[in-house]
Amino acid sequence: MNSNASESDLADSYFSPAGTGSYHALFPGVSIRTSACERMMLSVVTFEAGGTVPDHAHPHEQVGYLVSGQLDFTIGGITRRLGPGDQWRIPGGVSHRVVAVDGPAVALDIFNPVRDDYR
Repeated sequence: MNSNASESDLADSYFSPAGTGSYHALFPGVSIRTSACERMMLSVVTFEAGGTVPDHAHPHEQVGYLVSGQLDFTIGGITRRLGPGDQWRIPGGVSHRVVAVDGPAVALDIFNPVRDDYR
């Protein structure tokens, strides 16, 4: 920010109130809300029961944390049932898919570099 920026402008660039950010309905039962800096992006992914992110890969590194619910998470052909507090690491280019099981789920993902398709 330049020296003429007001405190309010600075606050808006530093903080994102709940429910703000870029919103995308990715797949039936799966939505994402994102916030990005220059080189990384945080996303909050919300799954309805049975919501599925189909098998895909992207060049971005991705790390994540399951806040609530349960996910069947497949990375590079290996599947694990994850619960709250579990984390994952996905190198760029590695295929992965996710299914919410036994109810809704909320996950945090961090991408590097920023995914322009989610801005």
